[in-house]
Amino acid sequence: MNKTETRVYALSLGLTFLMLVLSVLLFFLPGRSIGIPLLLSHGLSFTVDGFRKIYALVISFMWFMTMLLSKEYFAGHHHNIRYFVFNILTEGAILGVFFSSDLFTALVFFEIMSFTSFVWVIQEETEGAVRAAGTYLAIAVIGGLSALMGIWLLEKCLGTTEIARLYEAAKAYREGNSPALLYTAGALILAGFGAKAGVFPLHIWLPKAHPVAPAPASALLSGVLTKSGVFGVIAVSCGIFREDPAWGTAILILGTVTMLLGAVLALLSIDLKRTLACSSMSQIGFIMIGIACTCLLGEEGGLSAAGTMLHMVNHSLLKLNLFMCAGVIYMNLHELDLNLLRGFGRGKHLLQAAFLLGALGIGGIPGFNGYISKTLLHEGIVEASGMYGRLLSGVEWIFLLSGGLTIAYMTKLYVCIFHEKPGKEAEEFQKERSAHRPKYIGGAAGAALAVSALILPLFGLTGNRLMLRIAGLSSEFFRAKMPEALRFFSLENLKGAGISALIGTAVYLLVVRKVLMKDGRYVNRLPRWADLEEIVYRPLLLRILPAVFGWIAAVFGENKILTAAGKGVMKLASFAARLFGENRLLSPLSKGLLRLVKILTRAASDAVDAVILLLAGTVFRPVLPPSTEQAEHSIFYRLGNSVDRSYRRRGKEAENEHRFARLFYRIRETMRRTTHNLTDSMSFALLATILAVTAILLYVLFVHHFG
Repeated sequence: MNKTETRVYALSLGLTFLMLVLSVLLFFLPGRSIGIPLLLSHGLSFTVDGFRKIYALVISFMWFMTMLLSKEYFAGHHHNIRYFVFNILTEGAILGVFFSSDLFTALVFFEIMSFTSFVWVIQEETEGAVRAAGTYLAIAVIGGLSALMGIWLLEKCLGTTEIARLYEAAKAYREGNSPALLYTAGALILAGFGAKAGVFPLHIWLPKAHPVAPAPASALLSGVLTKSGVFGVIAVSCGIFREDPAWGTAILILGTVTMLLGAVLALLSIDLKRTLACSSMSQIGFIMIGIACTCLLGEEGGLSAAGTMLHMVNHSLLKLNLFMCAGVIYMNLHELDLNLLRGFGRGKHLLQAAFLLGALGIGGIPGFNGYISKTLLHEGIVEASGMYGRLLSGVEWIFLLSGGLTIAYMTKLYVCIFHEKPGKEAEEFQKERSAHRPKYIGGAAGAALAVSALILPLFGLTGNRLMLRIAGLSSEFFRAKMPEALRFFSLENLKGAGISALIGTAVYLLVVRKVLMKDGRYVNRLPRWADLEEIVYRPLLLRILPAVFGWIAAVFGENKILTAAGKGVMKLASFAARLFGENRLLSPLSKGLLRLVKILTRAASDAVDAVILLLAGTVFRPVLPPSTEQAEHSIFYRLGNSVDRSYRRRGKEAENEHRFARLFYRIRETMRRTTHNLTDSMSFALLATILAVTAILLYVLFVHHFG
């Protein structure tokens, strides 16, 4: 890094250290609430309690650790100042989310965080990074507007969005009203915050953003930003819908699908960071199951509430450790394919020990932090099954199966990187990439790796003395009585971990070694078409909805009654303008206002043009159109040729031999250019915004008319 980048890095490191010190000091201060009433229409309000103190400390610790790694990681990279600046902005935004005392304040900082962290995803500016960033931004915009609509509706029903008052307000509302509007508001808020958490089916950004983002950013995306989404889900589930069987069951189903699907995707992946990203999706599913059980049991759900809280903390620390290990590997090899990483960690004792501690922790092995939180979650499922029967019994077995899959894919990564001997291709590749580095890790990065790894067994061996005390501080936020002590290493609790370990061993030996490997190489068995974004979301947003609304616009434009009404309105406006213009007093004022509007409009237009030109020259790069040879292989060109041949067979010679082929080719090119303009000039996100605003207006009109 040059001198300017080094100075900005030093400033960023100092700020993150200052935030860490302040977070520690915050524990010694009493909780209180702070309001800023004059800012925005609702004002902003914050509160400090045990849960928020804990997560402020986790956030500050993770930011400082990743900054220690960043100097070495970003050596030789471009746009480093941009990353450091937006890194600090994102830390401030996510702290704002967790300290929020009402949902509106949380959403304001949630949206700021979404746009500042967008820069993380697009930082490398590769083709994959630009595409993944577009997906991330679209999900953020759609999710944020969904949450906003839900919060507006919730305020209409309850008269408040303050998290501490949601339960009592919802209880009073239910006494005289149908809960349908509450469920609608809750579903909209769940969609907004659940999208950021990576909950199925809005998880699509997570497996794509992590591999392309820098490793320090991936650690924060996985370990912290997903928890901001979980924060909103907890606030709604443990507030509005506490002891609500319907809501709890819905969260339980979403959590179970997310947990199992994420584990399966991680098992099939052959990309190091993608595996860890899908693992994050699976672990969020574990947390969602804990939220569901807490919701179902209410104040009696202390075990599941403690498990939820501790697994949030544990997962943050585990992914900090594992993604930093992945960052060390990437900054040496600049590659994530397991077939090229094989054996890289042999003889690298610090890296091997740190990764092993993280793998054991996330696998739920006794003696490590993941075991403590997963045991509490398991106990919570067993407790809830006494009231809700077979559904929870089935979830318990899926829980144990997902734990086994976690052990299987983490074993796959560990054995591949640290025990298998590299093949000839991998050995030559590693020698070439590592030739310019005298040692694989520096002092500051090594210290960050060691500290983040040593915390994991420390937490795992202090279940009752430390972990349950941490959980107890969050009882007010979860509205549940936390357990004071638990026999973590009893035979019954060890049995659950043992079942998962047996499942993991069997899956690794029978599936990973026999099915997911061929000729000594790891193979990706996931079909290319199995991509929810490509088969559902992009066609829906880029083809189906534009076609539907285009047809509506065409019908609207050709409707004689509506056209006549529009002309009448225009004539009335013109008549009013003439009257207004002939008034000697108002005419100068109107002309002045018109000129002012023109100036402001031109300024706004020029500002937007400047931003677009800046983005076009930096973030978004032009993409060359495909060659004619490529287009000839498309389905449009082949369809046009079929029509041409049909004409020739019927004796109706076309004016040109390839008349329809060229026509269909032009149609194909028009569609391609339109799609490119939508996806690569930020119009994709703007289109999502327009659709969401349209949905909001239609919903408000519907409620106003029928409600």
